[in-house]
Amino acid sequence: MNRRANLFRRGPLPARRPGPGELAEGLERATVLDRAVGAVQKSVQKALPAGPLRDTLNGVPFGHPAHPPLTDLPIGAFLSVALLDLLPGDRRATRTLLTAGLVGSLPTAVTGWADWSSLHREQQRVGLVHATAIGAANVLYAASLVARRRGNEAGGRLLGYAGLTTLVGGTYLGGHLAFRQAAGTNHADPVDHLVSLGWHDLCPLDELPDGRPVTRRLGYLSLFVLRTGEDVDVLTDRCSHLAGPLHQGRITYEDDEACVVCPWHGSTFRVRDGSVAHGPATAPQPSFETRVLENAMVQVRPAG
Repeated sequence: MNRRANLFRRGPLPARRPGPGELAEGLERATVLDRAVGAVQKSVQKALPAGPLRDTLNGVPFGHPAHPPLTDLPIGAFLSVALLDLLPGDRRATRTLLTAGLVGSLPTAVTGWADWSSLHREQQRVGLVHATAIGAANVLYAASLVARRRGNEAGGRLLGYAGLTTLVGGTYLGGHLAFRQAAGTNHADPVDHLVSLGWHDLCPLDELPDGRPVTRRLGYLSLFVLRTGEDVDVLTDRCSHLAGPLHQGRITYEDDEACVVCPWHGSTFRVRDGSVAHGPATAPQPSFETRVLENAMVQVRPAG
């Protein structure tokens, strides 16, 4: 009886190799990278201070981050090199594509560093390894170009495929940043899906302090509310950059317009309509129309 039972006894499960997603998650927790992250962040912020240039690199004028679309040129060029290396023919096109990919990597890197410097620490750890891998790939592609120009086509191909392998690893981490860690996506609450049409009671006007932002609830939403005299401006409270609490931010003025500065990463929004005055945020903050009834009740409805 015991012998038969032993035949069906389960032993310990075999060790499972971690997948690429789990390895990337390990980088999120790699505190050993923090010293390097801090040093690089200070250098980037010193080289790219807040201002019009930084806003452009973040993508504020375009309405979404500038870095992701710029990656298409170098990645496309380097993939084309790998395909051409499998075919016989004139190698001048290969060298031209290598040059285009390396040149296109420069603005891609600058915009990437601008975005990276305003991320959460877990994202920055992954981003630093991502940037290091992409940088290593560019070094290999540059060496490949030099070898080809010197007539060493075989060595150039080997260096090119080594660059492609490194590039694939780096771009995987870039995808992890964008899709798993949600860097660069819009973190503002989806008002259209959470608030029904029409006016909604918010709170009595006399409950709102004059000139100081507070937060109020509207169903599932947390709202940023700023009263100025008899006027009330209302935005969603979760910053569109990385969900920082706007009601904890400071009020400033841009061209005589009141703005709120996110306390986490400094994104600046006009309280009148939620438009972006300064990055790193690129998506506007959802705003609400307001009115005050005769009984002093403040009502809101989604703008536009």
